Amino acid sequence: MSQVESKLTLEQGRTQPQAAPKAGELSLERGLAAFRAEVDGPVAAFFSSCVHCGICAQACPFYLETGDPKYTPILKLEPLRRVWENDFTLLGKIKGKLGLQQKVTDAMLAEWEELLYDSCSMCGRCSMVCPVGNDLALMIRKSREGMVQAGHAPEGLIAASVRAIQTGSPMGLQWKTLAVQINHVQTSSGLEVPVDKDGAEYLVLLSSMEIINFPEYLEAITKIFDHAGVTWTLSTQCFEATNAGIQIGNKDIAAQLVERVVAAAEKLKVPKVISPECGHAFTAIRWEGPNLIGRPYPFKVFHIIEVLDELRAAGRIKTEGMETDRLSMHDPCNLARKSGVIQQQRNLMNLVAENFVELKEHGKFQWCCGAGGGVSSNERAEPLKMAAFKRKKAQIEEVNPERMVTMCATCRTQLEEGLEEFNMEIPVVGLTEMIAEHLVEKN
Repeated sequence: MSQVESKLTLEQGRTQPQAAPKAGELSLERGLAAFRAEVDGPVAAFFSSCVHCGICAQACPFYLETGDPKYTPILKLEPLRRVWENDFTLLGKIKGKLGLQQKVTDAMLAEWEELLYDSCSMCGRCSMVCPVGNDLALMIRKSREGMVQAGHAPEGLIAASVRAIQTGSPMGLQWKTLAVQINHVQTSSGLEVPVDKDGAEYLVLLSSMEIINFPEYLEAITKIFDHAGVTWTLSTQCFEATNAGIQIGNKDIAAQLVERVVAAAEKLKVPKVISPECGHAFTAIRWEGPNLIGRPYPFKVFHIIEVLDELRAAGRIKTEGMETDRLSMHDPCNLARKSGVIQQQRNLMNLVAENFVELKEHGKFQWCCGAGGGVSSNERAEPLKMAAFKRKKAQIEEVNPERMVTMCATCRTQLEEGLEEFNMEIPVVGLTEMIAEHLVEKN
């Protein structure tokens, strides 16, 4: 067990970072127990109904762009399937009596670590095309719970999880880093960035990647909310939206991070919370959060694009001028396919773009960029991440845009890196930033 791995431990049902590594706390036995705990009615139904058609493979960019059959989505679930068959089915019990069971071993989990983490962004395209309705992305998520407890998670994701628990940010950012960005925005825009304002309408969350890579996002929402007369605030108690616990597959870490958002929102008495331009962060706080903490929120959760489209529909965003470049758009999988937010970004594009062309497959049929689900935090997965990007590259080449637009910091980073990797000089911009650039100035 590595030093980093041993920091991720469970004590008395709560995950806590440890000052001193404790050897032996993660084990095959703990992993198998976690796998068993994830076998519920839906999982049993999914494995029972799989007809081995292989259609899921045709929806997976990791399989399609490598041609390696080991990246077939259903094969990635073999450890969980074996636990289900061996421990929960009559056939498995008979095989056990005859000594014919295929056991889940430590060596097997070591081999499957790459399949469950490096070659899956949990984009959900395989779930969408499965003819019997199996949610393979959900089962990948469940399988990662067992992998963590068995000590077979990537070091990059483990380190991100430890930093998230210790500092609130998977990149280790602290409030003082964001405070520097706030000062910069206030100086540049002449507008106040509200902090710890009781009773504001919205609590705005950010992702560390936006703070570091795309600080223009904070300035954009500052300008838009001032323009629209929206009351909002950041919280010094919790500003991070990314949930490393969901990416690695640890419910205790994931719940702890959700609780921090809830506590900050309750303290400031806000009725609404805004997830940033990060698809994963949105599904984590909006869809998984209440189940993780076992109770409903006292507030509503929106993606920033949903809020901007509501303001547009209410006539509170006035724009002028149009982008004349040939623009196309990448829909983040978590936003479009998993959350049904598809038309809102197109309504906003129509405000400011006169030469917008859709990718051939878009909306819920969008191809993943290859970086979601924690793949971007897993340095070891870099070659596979770029291989999967070839599917997106082919989509972009079909319509030949002058610029790409998206609304997820992880997707935007992957698009920029991928386009550079393949020598395609196509800039990538955030939709929120583009809207802010076209606001009608106040008199």
